[in-house]
Amino acid sequence: MNQKIKVGELDVTYRFDGPADRPVLLMSNSLMSNLTMWDPTVPALADRFRILRYDTRGHGQTTVTPGPYSIGMLADDAVGLLDALGIRQAHIMGLSMGGMIAQQIGARYPDRALSLLLCDTASEMPPRTMWEERLAIARSQGISGLVDGTIKRWFTAPFIERAPQEIAKVREMILGTPVEGYMNCAGAVRDMAQTTMLLKIKAPTLVITGRQDPACTVEQSTVLHRMIDTSRMIVIEDAAHLSNIEQPSVFNREIRNFLDTISD
Repeated sequence: MNQKIKVGELDVTYRFDGPADRPVLLMSNSLMSNLTMWDPTVPALADRFRILRYDTRGHGQTTVTPGPYSIGMLADDAVGLLDALGIRQAHIMGLSMGGMIAQQIGARYPDRALSLLLCDTASEMPPRTMWEERLAIARSQGISGLVDGTIKRWFTAPFIERAPQEIAKVREMILGTPVEGYMNCAGAVRDMAQTTMLLKIKAPTLVITGRQDPACTVEQSTVLHRMIDTSRMIVIEDAAHLSNIEQPSVFNREIRNFLDTISD
């Protein structure tokens, strides 16, 4: 069940799944999504972990504040949520923007991260012109002007064809994103430059990505892997950007295997 808690200026929406006495696994969502994007992932892990999902600032049911935002700010929000809930350490898992937030936590709050799971993400997201085009569409047409292009980036064409119910759920999730929240978070992604920061990460790290991801490519994941000494990297075949939804069984198996090897 979703709950609300005050974190600084925000009312953050979050939920727990799994046993209360197990290690916490924090899940951070992508741009234009909310905590429900992890629905295919939670059942594979909830026996072993206390899973904490939340809606990022400006997304889902969490407060939209005026911009600009930065990835550092969003990472501070996540650590603030852990503080508000009395959680000292957690495994930190994020996809796309959530993975960018996880990088910040690993580098800037190393004592809080038991491990990092960096999914379909990157440390920099050029070119700037691409983001300016998307922001212009959001300003003129709202989120509905971005939804079709987003779905084509997030999933391979065969999945879009064979899984209309999943695509419909994702479409609804995207359309539920507040325009101002999207624009402020997109600006944070556009302005991000975190590659050198990766050298500070010491937690065990899994870098996982879809082979066909056009948004955060295998090459960008390779940069993460090479810059983080403690990392291993997995590429999932027949998956684009939301690999946890497109190939849930493979994604869940690899996440579980990684966590099992580093956990008590």
